[in-house]
Amino acid sequence: MVEHRRFGNLLPHLILWVGVLIVAFPVYIAFIASTQDNATIANGQMSLLPGGHFLETYYRTLFVGSSGTTREPVGTMLFNSFVMAMLIAVGKIAISLISAYAIVYFRFPFRMTIFWLIFITLMLPVEVRIYPTYKIVADLNLLDSYAGLTLPLIASATATLLFRQFFMTVPDELLEASRIDGAGPFRFFWDTLLPLSRTNMAALFVILFILGWNQYLWPLLITTRDDMQTIQIGIRKMIVTSDALTEWPVVMATAVLAMLPPVAVVVLMQKLFVRGLVETEK
Repeated sequence: MVEHRRFGNLLPHLILWVGVLIVAFPVYIAFIASTQDNATIANGQMSLLPGGHFLETYYRTLFVGSSGTTREPVGTMLFNSFVMAMLIAVGKIAISLISAYAIVYFRFPFRMTIFWLIFITLMLPVEVRIYPTYKIVADLNLLDSYAGLTLPLIASATATLLFRQFFMTVPDELLEASRIDGAGPFRFFWDTLLPLSRTNMAALFVILFILGWNQYLWPLLITTRDDMQTIQIGIRKMIVTSDALTEWPVVMATAVLAMLPPVAVVVLMQKLFVRGLVETEK
C-alpha cells in the first residue's frame, strides 16, 4: 500500500522550483534585454517587462547584423554552427560505430592494441594537439571551410568505447542466426546491430550535437572570414571594448537565438535520450 502524503513532497518540489528559477532567470533577463532599446540598457534603467522592440531587434539580428567587429547576420552564424554540430555528431557516431564493430566482431593482428591506442587518446586534452592539427588543416587548404571545422573533431574515443561495450552485450546467438540466414558482415551490421543501437545513437547524438554547437576554441582558430564564423565567435565579436558602443539588444537576442537549437534537439529527442542513458536490457 502506497501512502500518499499531501505535504510530503512539498520541500523537494520547492527546491526544484528554486533551482529552475535560478537557471531560467538569466535567460529571462537576456530575453527582456533583447526587447529594450540600447540607451535604456546602457543607462541601467531596464525593466523586468518586455519592451516594444522585439520584432525590430530580432529582424536586425537575423538578417542585418550588428555594428561590432563583425557585421555578418546572425542567421549565417546559426547556419554555420548548425552544419558544424550536425557533421560532428553524425560523423562521430558513424566512425565510432564502424570502429567498434571492427574491434568486437573481427579478428585481426593487434586488434586490442589498436583499441587501447584509441582509448589512450582520452587522456590527451585538445590543447595538446591543437597546433599540429591546425598545421595539417592549413597545409590542406581547409581554413574557412566546413571540412576544416568538422573533420579534426569527428573522431571520438568515448563513443567508440561506448559502442564497443554495447556490442559486447549482444548475444552471440544473433550472429549465428544471421550466418545461418546467409547474412554477411555488412548485413548483420545494418539489419541487426544498428536497430539495436538506436537508443544509444540517440543519446550520443544529443550529447555530441551540443558539444559541436558549443565549440569555441577550434572555430576561433580555423575561421578568418565573417561568413564562416559560428554563433559563439559572433557573440564575442559583437561585444566591443566600450560598453557604450556595444549593441546590447542585438547581443542578447543573439544569445537567446543561440540557445534554441540545442534546446530543440533535447526536447525532440528527450524520450530516446533518456532510454539510451538508462536502458540496460536490449
